[in-house]
Amino acid sequence: MATILVVDDEMGIRELLSEILSDEGHAVDVAENAQAAREYFEQQSPDLVLLDIWMPDTDGVSLLKEWAAQGQLKMPVIMMSGHATIDTAVEATKIGALNFLEKPITLQKLLKAVEQGLERGAMPPVVAPPAAPAGAPGIEPAPGIDGAPATPSAPASHAGAISFDIPLRDARDAFERAYFEYHLARENGSMTRVAEKTGLERTHLYRKLKQLGVDLGKNKGE
Repeated sequence: MATILVVDDEMGIRELLSEILSDEGHAVDVAENAQAAREYFEQQSPDLVLLDIWMPDTDGVSLLKEWAAQGQLKMPVIMMSGHATIDTAVEATKIGALNFLEKPITLQKLLKAVEQGLERGAMPPVVAPPAAPAGAPGIEPAPGIDGAPATPSAPASHAGAISFDIPLRDARDAFERAYFEYHLARENGSMTRVAEKTGLERTHLYRKLKQLGVDLGKNKGE
């Protein structure tokens, strides 16, 4: 279950989104304008925000800029609008918004965007290991019972595969592909064991692998 904040000046939109997301098992909080959202952030941080662009006091893009400038943009933000231009959507994405939904929002698009947002929000940061001092010996993995490394290494093709010079979204996709391919290789292609290791339902895992273009047959045992 995630905590989702819906920021929209239309009561009908707030009530509809709250009902749909609550039925999906999420805790939903609402704010009728930017000021209410600011006050909310003084008390807590949601797991995801659905933010309307056109509001009477401060528009959603300006509020998004505030959060980014104040270091509060630590959760996925999905922008919403019924009459925003493509330029506005692009601007919001550059600031840090994850997605943009055009009103009227269909149930399928809403749930898909929320699912993707929560998945990305839960992704651990990709941290490069510290470089060993010059001349320092490398650290070898502890041997297992038979003298082999206790933990299998990731496939060699993954080493250095993620570039820090590409857009964040592409880097995340690359990390996810490498992550799942590693576990598929380690578990000899067993979807059941990979689902247990990654904490995903088997059906969800299968959809995720297909979305990322992971070859499901490559690591399948004989």
